[in-house]
Amino acid sequence: MDLKRIAKDTTKTLVSYLTYQAVRVVIAQLDETEPKRAYWLHQFSSRERIQDGEAYLQALFRERQDLAFRILTVREHLANEISEFLPEMLRSSVQEANMEQRRQQLERITQLDLTTPTASDLSESSDEDS
Repeated sequence: MDLKRIAKDTTKTLVSYLTYQAVRVVIAQLDETEPKRAYWLHQFSSRERIQDGEAYLQALFRERQDLAFRILTVREHLANEISEFLPEMLRSSVQEANMEQRRQQLERITQLDLTTPTASDLSESSDEDS
């Protein structure tokens, strides 16, 4: 298990997600102040692959440098704001999710299926008939 590679991949995914969130924030801000620019950014975002945050930003820099810089600023702000409590939230969320999955699986495997008779039920009923 290559923990360093996993951490790098996770960070890349998180950065792209923060880019997506920054775009949403900027669109919401522009909706209030400059609806035409908000519409343009929304249309641009539906054309470009926002799943890869860096490729998205490179494409945006080619078309609207001012919006790209604004998204960079918001993304950095979001990263700074969440970095403080993200590690603990991540750990506790994974623990809670794992516990819930285990609980559900335990319920599934211990639940009696009353609609389907088992082999012992069938042999008991034939013994009673004799």
